[in-house]
Amino acid sequence: MEVRQTKFIYFLTSLFLLLCLSVTIPVHAAKNKKEVTRIVLVRHGQTDYNIYDRFQGALDIPLNATGLDQADKLAASIKDVPIDVFISSPLERAYVTTEKCAQAKGMTISYTDPRLKEIDYGKWAGEYKKVISENDPAAYRKWDKQPWTMKLPEGESLQELQERYRAAVDDAVSRYPGKTIFIGAHSKGIKALICSVLDIGLEHYPQITQNNTCINVLEYKKGKWKLVLLNSTIHLGTLYKGQNKKH
Repeated sequence: MEVRQTKFIYFLTSLFLLLCLSVTIPVHAAKNKKEVTRIVLVRHGQTDYNIYDRFQGALDIPLNATGLDQADKLAASIKDVPIDVFISSPLERAYVTTEKCAQAKGMTISYTDPRLKEIDYGKWAGEYKKVISENDPAAYRKWDKQPWTMKLPEGESLQELQERYRAAVDDAVSRYPGKTIFIGAHSKGIKALICSVLDIGLEHYPQITQNNTCINVLEYKKGKWKLVLLNSTIHLGTLYKGQNKKH
């Protein structure tokens, strides 16, 4: 009789443990399933350097009137988008773009990260592209056609830019897991970052376009990245730059 009772108690105990596992495992799995960190990655508005084809890079150039208008339209478009934190490059054109978006949601920029500055053009910074193409045609042609193969004179390489951008974004994801993070940044840094998170070589960098105030969305979950949205400018009235508005 005692043997039967012992077996019965053992059976009940095992059944209880199995029931506990069947309850706790799905709950834990559901929690992990929701642990997605989103990056709303945005390029700044237009500057005069963008218009006149000058090497801007790490120079602190402000938005022009068009850029301010673009930033306002961007801010209006993300007003109802859930965003938990705003981070920006310290350069004014990116900071002001990000600040307008944060203000539209009644928030402020949490911090600026110097690693999000645009590429350092070195000796070329501030120069007109036409001038460089005439004075140093070989280097200019290399930068135009195969930018991943060179380091800018007294400046940076795309690899160096990519490394600091990736480090800045990895730190943000680590700091705010499961949150939606708005990052105001720059075109070349964004393009290099996208190559990194998608694990594709920088030779694909020229195939990525980033227009002023474009929106990109990245998702991070369990060590994997997804590109959800790329170079959206619909807040400016067209789906993409160069779209014919006439029907």
